[in-house]
Amino acid sequence: MGERAVRGGFLPVPDVLAYLAGTWWVRRSVRDLAGGGTGEFTGTTVFGALDGGGLLHRESGTFVWQGVARPAERTLRFLPGSVPGTADVRFADGRPFHDLDLRSGRHLAGHPCAADLYRGEFTVRDAGHWRTVWRVGGPAKDLVLTTDYAREDGNPR
Repeated sequence: MGERAVRGGFLPVPDVLAYLAGTWWVRRSVRDLAGGGTGEFTGTTVFGALDGGGLLHRESGTFVWQGVARPAERTLRFLPGSVPGTADVRFADGRPFHDLDLRSGRHLAGHPCAADLYRGEFTVRDAGHWRTVWRVGGPAKDLVLTTDYAREDGNPR
């Protein structure tokens, strides 16, 4: 999969789980549109094999919010989706998060969380770079989270 992005600037990914497997450098910016606060997460995400199929997503690093740094981590489960090549993303406890279909190189997803709505856009730039942009809106939050991923070893899969 050493191809560069094509159609509309996005690289189609025939199998999202195969594409994601491995370790990625992560940089996420967080903007609070209501309060004006900003933050940044830097670290790594490891997509490792999950017993029974799929990938275990383990993200760890440092989150700096308004100048204060603290360790941060999260775990998700990327399970095979109902359509070959897609994924069903779940929280660590098994609750549904969103679907993921990168066969066109771009995917839109949504997730209601209490009274807030998370709307995500996933784009694949090339074999070693992809991005997520989550817009979170509702009575409790007004945020934009932009995350860039770069394959750690620089070698496309």
